Amino acid sequence: MQHDLLKDLLVVETAGVLAGPAVGMFLAELGARVIKLENVRAGGDVTRQWRLPVEDPNSPVSAYFSSVNWGKEHRLEDLKSADGRAELDELLRRADVLITNHLAADAEKLGLARERIRALNPKLVHGHIKGFADRPERPAYDVVLQAETGYISMTGGVDGTVAKLPIALIDVLAAHQLKEGILLGLLQRGRSGQGAYVEVSLEEAALSGLVNQASNHLMAGHVPRPMGTLHPNIAPYGEVFACADGGRLILAVGSDAQFRGLCNVLGVPALADDERFAHNTSRVEHRVVLAELLALPIAKHERDELLAALLAAGVPTGAVRDMAEVMRTPAAQAMILDSTIDGRPTRRIRGNAFRIEPL
Repeated sequence: MQHDLLKDLLVVETAGVLAGPAVGMFLAELGARVIKLENVRAGGDVTRQWRLPVEDPNSPVSAYFSSVNWGKEHRLEDLKSADGRAELDELLRRADVLITNHLAADAEKLGLARERIRALNPKLVHGHIKGFADRPERPAYDVVLQAETGYISMTGGVDGTVAKLPIALIDVLAAHQLKEGILLGLLQRGRSGQGAYVEVSLEEAALSGLVNQASNHLMAGHVPRPMGTLHPNIAPYGEVFACADGGRLILAVGSDAQFRGLCNVLGVPALADDERFAHNTSRVEHRVVLAELLALPIAKHERDELLAALLAAGVPTGAVRDMAEVMRTPAAQAMILDSTIDGRPTRRIRGNAFRIEPL
């Protein structure tokens, strides 16, 4: 079973906020025993206090904290005290994995310096997340990294207003990078018997996520600007249309054949033969007028009826769903994990979306 893959692994997590704890939860979902050491002086992981206004102000856990802390043993410790340090050392001598995200200046104070950890357990795989690649002393939060690595300059409306992504995407990217590095470290340890130090910076994880936008600039000198949901290379891709029942659809038409299928379903086949729209490059050039011509026939249909017709015709499209609607989908329902943390029932979406089955 997938949840037993790492059943003999002991993971110690001193990391807080989102990226590091997400890695701990990834491993817990795969069967590892994860012991989370939280700073008693701060009242635990800071995200315990990051509550929505509608949440119980007296609850020891928040929804935010719960999102990446399933399946762990939670211990409040003071790593700067003799007792806390002794507890840490006892765990590290037995542990397979350590997950940290402290500032460089705090490593010695917390007993988490690399040399000290290596002396305690040379077989340990130590995964560390830092903020900026070459400025380890600089505190880093997701919105700052979204700004510093270009995401916010691209995200927003076509009127030039900018916006942050509504999740801590940079933390999520860094968490996946660190998870991969830790698993490779464990694989290497299985062959050599040696531990490893695996480091990921939020900054580099964010840069790796720029993919085609980075290459658009590196190869064509393109500097992207806010386009809302639109795509700079493809049309109609990202255009959102209102339907007769108030629902909305988003198109992701990536080929001329798909565009012709769209036009046929909407009853406007002549658009596919119009020289302005016959090929993707010309559609990108004339995307504004194209969207205007598509809006009227789309507005005559109810969302789910048109969605079904387009999908049947092989036209990539999707419904714009709010979170309540998303959480009711079969896929989301199958990924919900429940647990009790500090006596409070909590829920979140699984961190691992893969499955492993026999050939």
